[in-house]
Amino acid sequence: MVRFNPKARLDRSRIRERGRGSSAGGLGGAGMRLPIPSGAAGGGCGSIVLLVVIVGVMLLVQQCGGVNIPVLPGGTDEAGSGADTSQRYGECESGEDANASQDCARVAVENSLTDYWEGELGDRFEAISAINTFSGSVGTECGNAGSDVGPFYCPADRGIYLDTTFFDTVLEQQLGGPDGGFVEFYVLAHEYGHHISNLLGFMGQVQTQQGATSDATRLELQADCYAGMWVRHATSTEDEGGEGLISDITTEDIRLSQEAAAAVGDDAIQRKTGGQVNPETWNHGSSEQRMHWFDVGYEQGELDACDTFAASESEVLGQG
Repeated sequence: MVRFNPKARLDRSRIRERGRGSSAGGLGGAGMRLPIPSGAAGGGCGSIVLLVVIVGVMLLVQQCGGVNIPVLPGGTDEAGSGADTSQRYGECESGEDANASQDCARVAVENSLTDYWEGELGDRFEAISAINTFSGSVGTECGNAGSDVGPFYCPADRGIYLDTTFFDTVLEQQLGGPDGGFVEFYVLAHEYGHHISNLLGFMGQVQTQQGATSDATRLELQADCYAGMWVRHATSTEDEGGEGLISDITTEDIRLSQEAAAAVGDDAIQRKTGGQVNPETWNHGSSEQRMHWFDVGYEQGELDACDTFAASESEVLGQG
């Protein structure tokens, strides 16, 4: 299990609890609901989105500063205009707190991701606006989102949104994914990866929406690759004379990341929902693709290696 340097100080400025909003609506609207698999989920649903950024909802998009963003209903939530509604993270001050609390560990992981990508991108880097935790529903500049959407990144406000009950109720129970604190950290690293794709201009390149080698799939696989890069960094900087934020990350943590990537492959989700496995409908990639590109980032640790948009079709499929 990942451990944090107990002496490290945590920065809570980019994480907030948004509270509970009405569960009605979600990403709803005609033809735009993205249900997590359940008894109501139709067979062959390929757009279930753990780790959605915008791809699952890009049937209706508009251009905003060169970036495709979803046109969703609304833009405010019942919990308020984005201010913290609780003291959920108020006691998260140190790595010691992160070792004792999953909430504080979330703060520590955001700090680690921000520090890593700032060092990687230099002047091109801008931090996310915030990790926003919520329950029920939440308002974003991409519209109103319900808990059934799963964790996602909104490029319009550069925020990551997360209902923390998702990991037990959906990923583990419904999709058969792994259990463990590091699974959430992989998810956060993936969503942060979408932010990096946004900063580097890759989101504006998304044109084709479905298929195993579509632009939408390439964007998702790139986020998996960026997540692998961060895990490599976290692994290689475990001991920095007592000054590093992450003091220990195990092979078990890495295995959980790979299993989580596999659990949310389009083919795995289609099987879980009782549908036919149809690569033509994919927009996130198969389990094999997702594990492959996570491994590319982890093993090579280079931005250029994660350029899925420049990769050939066989490379995108993990066969190159």
